[in-house]
Amino acid sequence: MDLIDYFRRQLTYDHWANREVVIMLRSGASSSPRSLQLLAHILSAERLWLERLTQRPQSLPVWPAFELSQCETQVAELNAMWRDYLDKLSLAALAEKIAYKNSKGESWASTAQDVLTHVILHSAYHRGQIATEMRGRSQTPAHTDFIHAARQGLIE
Repeated sequence: MDLIDYFRRQLTYDHWANREVVIMLRSGASSSPRSLQLLAHILSAERLWLERLTQRPQSLPVWPAFELSQCETQVAELNAMWRDYLDKLSLAALAEKIAYKNSKGESWASTAQDVLTHVILHSAYHRGQIATEMRGRSQTPAHTDFIHAARQGLIE
């Protein structure tokens, strides 16, 4: 498995995990606006980083006020967009630095590999916040552990 295939697998997991959170929220298991807010942030941030990697302008706020149906749409769109990005990516491009401005307007440059790693970890972090919030309300969160998905054959 080369590094692009590694990231393809990680982003396949990320898509699955985000979809599991949408399913859980759609089931009515969580009535918390905070869970929806966190999911919307995950999806907006994933799009933002993809836009930075492809040198496109930011299209969404970092903390959008999405309805659940908008999150569901974003999950599907992002899956296709990330697949397209990775299909066009070369191994050499993973090490190239991408210049961008953060949400404070500060200029930075990061390698595509570091951005991809950040996207995956950032999303998992916030899905963990959703799970913690739900447990605090005595609810059962979506089971989004990577190893669970791998054991079940849910990711390639």
